[in-house]
Amino acid sequence: MQEDLKQLRWLCIGHMIVAGLVALCGCFPIIHLVIGILILSGGMQDSHGDGPPPWFGMIFVGMATMMIAMCWAMAVALVVVARRLEQHRSHTYCLVVAAVECMFVPVGTVLGVLTIVVLLRPSVKQLFGVESAAALSS
Repeated sequence: MQEDLKQLRWLCIGHMIVAGLVALCGCFPIIHLVIGILILSGGMQDSHGDGPPPWFGMIFVGMATMMIAMCWAMAVALVVVARRLEQHRSHTYCLVVAAVECMFVPVGTVLGVLTIVVLLRPSVKQLFGVESAAALSS
């Protein structure tokens, strides 16, 4: 029991760190967003009026906005998981986010797998108040 609590605490800290890294990575597409806005506003045209077409700027803006939103949403989800692990709540939510977190290679993969392994232990399930299927059927 004490070992489970210690491991959950370390997982909580790890999720906070990975959330910060994911949020930071979500800031990089801001450069593309600015370039797209410059293209759309005509700020990238030369003295002859030649420049990239507006649809090119729309691609930059759309893709950058999507990447920023996805990274920041994942960062928020990781912070929520860290809090839920600390409070021993939302077992299924923590498992689902840990599985999605495995996409963030290599740090997210390691932390996601470790989280799944710890959360699937019967003693941790009991800590979260999750009844096993065997206990429900009897």
